[in-house]
Amino acid sequence: MESFSMNKKYLMGVDVGTQSAKVVIFDTEGNVICEGKQALRKLDIPAPLLAEHPDDDLWDSLKVAFGKVMDNFHAQGGDVSQILAMGVCVIRCCRVLLKGNGELAWPVINWMDKRLNKPYQPLECYGEVKYVTTTSGYITHRLTGEFKDTCANYIGWWPMDNDTLDWSTDPAQWESCNLSRSQVFDVVKPGEMLGYLSEKAARQIGLPAGIPVIATAHDKAVEALGAGTLEPGIALISLGTYIGAMVHGHENVKNAQNFWPFQASIPGRYLYECMGVRRGMWTISWFRDQFGAAALADAQEKDLSIEELLNREATKIPAGCEGLLTVHDWAPPSEAEFRKGAMIGFDGRHTRAHMYRSMLEGIAFTMKNHMDKMADELGVPFKGLIISGGGANSDLFMQIFADVFGVPTRRNLMKGSAAVGCAVNAGMAAGVFDSYEKATEKMVRMGEHFTPDGKNHQLYNALNADVYQKMNTHLDPLLQALSPLVD
Repeated sequence: MESFSMNKKYLMGVDVGTQSAKVVIFDTEGNVICEGKQALRKLDIPAPLLAEHPDDDLWDSLKVAFGKVMDNFHAQGGDVSQILAMGVCVIRCCRVLLKGNGELAWPVINWMDKRLNKPYQPLECYGEVKYVTTTSGYITHRLTGEFKDTCANYIGWWPMDNDTLDWSTDPAQWESCNLSRSQVFDVVKPGEMLGYLSEKAARQIGLPAGIPVIATAHDKAVEALGAGTLEPGIALISLGTYIGAMVHGHENVKNAQNFWPFQASIPGRYLYECMGVRRGMWTISWFRDQFGAAALADAQEKDLSIEELLNREATKIPAGCEGLLTVHDWAPPSEAEFRKGAMIGFDGRHTRAHMYRSMLEGIAFTMKNHMDKMADELGVPFKGLIISGGGANSDLFMQIFADVFGVPTRRNLMKGSAAVGCAVNAGMAAGVFDSYEKATEKMVRMGEHFTPDGKNHQLYNALNADVYQKMNTHLDPLLQALSPLVD
């Protein structure tokens, strides 16, 4: 953390993910001054394949995070009048139903909910719904009182024109999404003003009213910006509840087969994202919570966290886990809702460390298979990876990615790069930076690099080609028979 000086100016990054709300204050040189974080509550699962955020949890958690960061800021003698702007980034692919006064008509519907696979359908239980928006639209309204949102967080069933970066003018698109113009917010581009912090919100979060609130994009695009992936062939793998992989581009590619072109957090640029792993890092947390208790005594004796102990144990396991492979379908893709997670290849050699490492390797295999198809279609091979998210703290996981992909892999000093991306967008709006390239040069701090082990890369290639890539073909018929019996 950096110290204060009288003439420093500050930028705020507001990052609300699936698991936590975080607010980070940077100076304009890219130094982290302080941060505040609050875990979100567990999702409500009212029925299989439904998922909602309880009560008003996104806003409630964010208020706590703001309170924590401001306590830290004041404790260090920070001057709130020198905060130039805040950039706001919130979980994508959710659906938020609001009353006319901007309050929730229904709990926020999370991206893991099967209702998000279809257009909005008004249900009697929702009550009076005036607006259908995104999480960023909702949090923007909470902060500013405006009914505005970024144009770059509309993924899925929304009538958004990704060429014009504005609402579609095609009535058929509105009809297919079951929406009308009066039901959605006005939109602005990333790096543009959404509004000013309102008196009401300012009282609730401990900041002065009037601070500019700046648009970013959807969370993965903001992470990609904040990770510094603007160079061709450099991909970001974002280790979150959803694990995504993406590269930047300049065209809104039409009819792509192996990736989606989304709006980037830079207006007029695009983010190419391939398929990822649903409930990716959630699965690692699930393993820790369900099976880590057996390791608790060992962890306490060595004065380690459960995660650190599992990582240390798994580092001693050879690449390939002596034949134990994990298929990460704990949350299945929408096109194959019958799929379930699987571990295959157990024998008497295997321990909890094998299981843990196998889950990490399974994520890396899955991401490589998706990303290779995207790279082939784009004609741009990967020459390097940047890994973001809490999982990037693990040297073991970083080395697995390097070995599976066979390219140099790095993490940045700040693993949660969405907050950095928010500050970059805020800084562009405030005139702090001349270009996005110069902004990322200043704000992104590189961390450790990991070089691939050639022998491990060779083994992983063989395991992937001969076994892993064929798993779904063999498991799908069995899981299709299982699903109607248990779901």
